Amino acid sequence: MADSFSTKSLALLGSTGSIGTQALEVVREQQGRFRVAVLTAGRQWQLLVQQAREFRPAAVVIGDEFYAEVKAALASQPETQVLAGDAALAEVVQRPDVDVVLTALVGYAGLVPTVAAIRAGKDIALANKETLVVAGELITKLVREHGVKLLPVDSEHSAIFQCLVGEDANPVEKIILTASGGPFRGRGRAELAHITKAQALKHPNWTMGAKITIDSATLMNKGLEVIEAKWLFSLENEQIEAVVHPQSIIHSLVQFADGSLKAQLGLPDMKLPIQYALGYPQRLRNDFPRFSFLDYPTLTFEAPDGATFRHLPLAYEAMQRGGSAACVLNAANEVAVAAFLQDKVSFLGMADVVAECLQRVPYLATPTLADYAATDTEARRIAAELLDK
Repeated sequence: MADSFSTKSLALLGSTGSIGTQALEVVREQQGRFRVAVLTAGRQWQLLVQQAREFRPAAVVIGDEFYAEVKAALASQPETQVLAGDAALAEVVQRPDVDVVLTALVGYAGLVPTVAAIRAGKDIALANKETLVVAGELITKLVREHGVKLLPVDSEHSAIFQCLVGEDANPVEKIILTASGGPFRGRGRAELAHITKAQALKHPNWTMGAKITIDSATLMNKGLEVIEAKWLFSLENEQIEAVVHPQSIIHSLVQFADGSLKAQLGLPDMKLPIQYALGYPQRLRNDFPRFSFLDYPTLTFEAPDGATFRHLPLAYEAMQRGGSAACVLNAANEVAVAAFLQDKVSFLGMADVVAECLQRVPYLATPTLADYAATDTEARRIAAELLDK
């Protein structure tokens, strides 16, 4: 190879999801730069088998109920060990042949394997924002203790990270996270009363999984990103601002102490931040489509409508409270989104569930990992109880 890039060995947690499949596109694009050591999936066992046959990893992990199917399908591929369950997920990330762990699992499920990977000294490419939302203080402490890199994959946090490269000596005044506004930007509460899941799943700019697409429609995704940014970049609450940018070209901005702003721009394509995280600190050449200002002559910005989209102010409230509050927020939201996708709660009703859980679940100021697990369980119980009424 013409450059000095050393091949990195990857564990892709959630390889069959939106981020995982795009990460494998990056691996294909960057021939010889990455080796896939581990692939994991929850339910999509057929796609996991296809990926395993192509990339020949040392191990795959699947949900317990699909172990037999994957084991049989890969019987002729002895170099690939087939494992199942949460314990296996936490074990494979610690293996010596893994350099970087891409955590692309959805929701709270990403926390425990991410903790295990950090403790094993692995660099983390973080696409699972809920890990920092739930346990940001714990995760950042572990990252410092074990001297690993925590590389953001979300497009907004990748943008901030890129803007901060080379700026170590310059104080940050604030960061500005951009939001597309989702498919219902500009609509009032009356118009949102009868929104269907089919309407909510039609994002104007991004192609994502169902859960994050609904979170984008409610602006909860931006709320979770605000909390994630606090921990990723060691910020005070008041240093984090969100602004609606419908074109999704400016992915986020940093304002420094002198008032200067730096922004990272690009087309709304997750492969670019994925590649940047996996290839860091190098920028790897690729054939991805390029952005042109002539295609986007107008870039606009507006304040988010927190009165209509209540999830965003609820996230700010949880961040202000600290402790276990964001864990409650995340768990209640996961339950509410799952219920919405099953037509069991209205679009606006999801925020009611989250708000009630924030009031009812006992608050802990300095939770441990075990406390987070207990809080997550209790928040889910109360959310389910509220949805059954």
